[in-house]
Amino acid sequence: MATPVMMPKQGQSVESCIISQWYKKKGDAVKAGDLLFSYETDKASFEEEAKVDGILLEIFYNEGDEVPVLYNVAVIGSAGESTDEFRPGGTSVADSAPVVASPVVSAAPVSENTATPVAGDTKIRVSPRARSMAEKKGINLSTLKGTGPNGRIIVRDVEALTGNVVAAEPVQPVVAKMTPAAPVVEYSNEEHEVKKLSNIRKLIAKAMHESLQNSAQLTHHMGADVRKLLAFREQVKKSQKADPNYPNITLNDMVCWAVIRALEKFPEANSQFLGDSIKTFKQVHLGLAVDTPRGLMVPVLKNADNLSLKGLSNNLRTLAEACRKGNVDPELLKSTMGSFTVSNLGNYGVEVFTPIINVPQVAILGVNTIVHRPADIGGGVMAFVPYIGLSLTYDHRAIDGGPATLFLREIKMQIENFDVAIS
Repeated sequence: MATPVMMPKQGQSVESCIISQWYKKKGDAVKAGDLLFSYETDKASFEEEAKVDGILLEIFYNEGDEVPVLYNVAVIGSAGESTDEFRPGGTSVADSAPVVASPVVSAAPVSENTATPVAGDTKIRVSPRARSMAEKKGINLSTLKGTGPNGRIIVRDVEALTGNVVAAEPVQPVVAKMTPAAPVVEYSNEEHEVKKLSNIRKLIAKAMHESLQNSAQLTHHMGADVRKLLAFREQVKKSQKADPNYPNITLNDMVCWAVIRALEKFPEANSQFLGDSIKTFKQVHLGLAVDTPRGLMVPVLKNADNLSLKGLSNNLRTLAEACRKGNVDPELLKSTMGSFTVSNLGNYGVEVFTPIINVPQVAILGVNTIVHRPADIGGGVMAFVPYIGLSLTYDHRAIDGGPATLFLREIKMQIENFDVAIS
């Protein structure tokens, strides 16, 4: 019996994946457990194994194709079996989408995202969630241009008109091949070099652009005296020389500890903005930006506020290593999993930068390098003091400037008054 091979769904927020490489070709014999193909999301790459024994009867998509999750990409079966019923463009969820008459609701202003319906066309393809959202917001479905399969109106089309952001709607099966870049005029190989973006780079670029488009981001900068952090770090180094098993607690671990303590006092920063509501978490699910050979990844450490400093350090190190090795749990890469993110560029010597929020989270802290600045250390004595730069980007739709500044100041105070015992 022929068995379809579907594009796996890696988290609720992932709508599509890009096939990066096929390990088998049409007509090859495969066994359960054999690698079939690799694919990428905007954060990581994965490999799909065969679930059954048989022959790879058909491959529907090539390397570089972007395929929505839960859509058939190939078929495994016995020689001579038909694959027509699994072929894209045949019977699919998209084709069986309900067709409903446009409800009578109040008219909405027409924007660049709207489209005039064809004369005489009284039927509109719309998903149930999109229809419900449109009715609640008083939007005439006939003014919307569907971007889903076969022109179907989905949640993102309603969001585009209202400017609201809600949880991602499951995407119905449809394939979209990566559009090749416009031809580039070559003047001389000696003058420049043109390289195509990798698939994962394209997805990261798209995610960053959408973050800036769909939120009101503003950044505040502040410096914190890190003499206590540096002194603690020296104690760690000395202890490691005496005992190789002593935990290697870094400056970044200490900053993350300070951030967690500040979030406990300012829970409004430990939140996600959902368009018409704000989800505030009772525990800190800390995201850590990790630079890997494949690109930026942001794994989430759940319930980070329950950990000791030693436990926090060990868990953050384990997450970062898993990202660099490519075996991190994909569930931990979902932006909806985290409540706040820290991005540290201090090791690169960056003094000030503007981190981009990992939406739907409402804030992210950028950690900069340490710079010595003149300061009054008491008794009218001036000296050069090491300061670490802190750059807080927040979504002004969810947090006002005053509370954001107080939160950033609390991080500064936690750093300057750092006094933690290792347990």
